Amino acid sequence: MTVLIAGCGDLGTEVGLRFAAAGHHVVGLRRSPEKLPPEIHGIRADLSGHVPELPGAVDILVIAIAADASTEEAYRAAYLNGVKNVLDALERQSIRPRRILFVSSTAVYRDSGGAVVDESTPAEPTRFSGRILLEAEDLLFARTAGTRAISVRLGGIYGPGRTRLIDQVRSGKATIPAQSKHTNRIHRDDAAAMIVHLATMEQEPEAVYLGVDDDPAEYGDVLRFLAAELQLPAPPVGPASDGGAGDKRCSNSRLRSTGFTFAYPSFREGYRAILAGKGVRHP
Repeated sequence: MTVLIAGCGDLGTEVGLRFAAAGHHVVGLRRSPEKLPPEIHGIRADLSGHVPELPGAVDILVIAIAADASTEEAYRAAYLNGVKNVLDALERQSIRPRRILFVSSTAVYRDSGGAVVDESTPAEPTRFSGRILLEAEDLLFARTAGTRAISVRLGGIYGPGRTRLIDQVRSGKATIPAQSKHTNRIHRDDAAAMIVHLATMEQEPEAVYLGVDDDPAEYGDVLRFLAAELQLPAPPVGPASDGGAGDKRCSNSRLRSTGFTFAYPSFREGYRAILAGKGVRHP
């Protein structure tokens, strides 16, 4: 079976390595394919600006694009242009994958005031990031009729090389918000594992899954935990140090119902593994 990873950065590379370990032929599209490990056959491609040349047969397509910057222009170039160019390539070469999976984000949901959010919750993004990701999802579903397309809306990814909160606590820059605020997270390795799981499971998948761990934790609890693990004082209460992202509690019940199990079911297991130096950061 041939697996194509369109956007083979940190997450895409981890996904590709897991497919390769299962015995599949993996092809990765990336601007700098020479950085990919030998298990992934790299093809040079700038998905934001060009229609790529794809391998002759693709059974599973994973679109794991990442924007170069947190700007509206960068998001449109990466997600809208990227998805369009990949779909154009499929159409041009008459390739029909058995399953297509798009890596999206919980940013497509608005602030729910701490209420539970699941796949039945209307996607009503209030920021440009969520709006553009939702446009990319709509484009994907509109152009893949007859092919099982899946959108996995991931929470905040952390893991090897993704240590923003640890760095903030260690530097003394972290602050605990005065108001209740929940944070939805997923360890990179669990995110990669769920992508492989959903792309290969025998049962017919749903169109949308929330990719978050079991614990939509209070932001302050995460910071206090990290401070304790680092043997530092708890951060002070003050303005949110993450830019004031919305408050919602995302449910992974639909994902759990497929039989998926987490290596890191909460931030506690995940951050302890990072602090212990476990895991590999991909270039």
